[in-house]
Amino acid sequence: MTERTDGRTAGQLAGGQLAETFALRGGAPVRRLGFGTAQLTGGGYWGPRGERADAVAVLRRAVDGGATLIDTADNYGPGLAEELVAEALAPYPAGLTVATKGGVVRTSDSTWHVDGRPERLRAMCEASLRRLRTETIDLYQLHRLDPAVPMEEQIGALDELRREGKIRCIGLDTITAEQLERALSLTGIASVQNRFNLLDRASAEVLKLCETHGLAFLPWFPLANGALTGATASALDSVAGRHGATRGQIALAWLLHRSPVLCPTPGTGSPAHLDENLAAAAIRLSAEDMRGLDALGTPEIDRPTD
Repeated sequence: MTERTDGRTAGQLAGGQLAETFALRGGAPVRRLGFGTAQLTGGGYWGPRGERADAVAVLRRAVDGGATLIDTADNYGPGLAEELVAEALAPYPAGLTVATKGGVVRTSDSTWHVDGRPERLRAMCEASLRRLRTETIDLYQLHRLDPAVPMEEQIGALDELRREGKIRCIGLDTITAEQLERALSLTGIASVQNRFNLLDRASAEVLKLCETHGLAFLPWFPLANGALTGATASALDSVAGRHGATRGQIALAWLLHRSPVLCPTPGTGSPAHLDENLAAAAIRLSAEDMRGLDALGTPEIDRPTD
């Protein structure tokens, strides 16, 4: 986190107010704490997790609770998560941004491969449009860069879809700082989705680039995927106790305070857990809190690996 001399953290505005929204480049402003749909599908993001009606209800509850960014992907299910989003929320209310991803093909709960051929990206995008019941996808993210296809061809395919009005903004998932700079030289990019959380800060250099260029950073595994245990849990419990919060809420609040471009989209199939996650946006961490939480990331984790 960039050091400050005024007692504010990077995610705060003048006067100590936390930045609650982020304006996507080429898109609409979104509340920084959104909702992800991966947990609405089964193990390995394959098939249903539970009753369809329950998943629909959680999606509606997320929007009713103030989430304006819904993050999904065509390979969650596969296809199921997008269908659930449409069933729950289409026609989409004004101010709601739906993000999805393409470029990864799933054939089982443990088998997937990257396919960034322009014709396949177009086919995936058009299938997502049908499942989401929309004419334009607000934010379409390339789920992985295909090493077998030139970046220019992959980005070019998305740029063409944008010119046709089928997508509004382009995002990239799991990239290095060098790849992001190269992509920015090809076209306008609105977002990045890399792994980043209280314990894993390997994408710190990518985050800095996002700050420089005004790009949203949607961290995946924002709750460290259940790794908040041991000594980390003890440190979290100390901060959580001061705020009457849970460990998970503090982990989310840390992201919101760490940088104004971080827009976490934690997912869950539980209404109670959803409410808990959304309430994290109201937590205001002090400079002392942030120093203690920042110390949980070791130099090795926080050092850029690009």
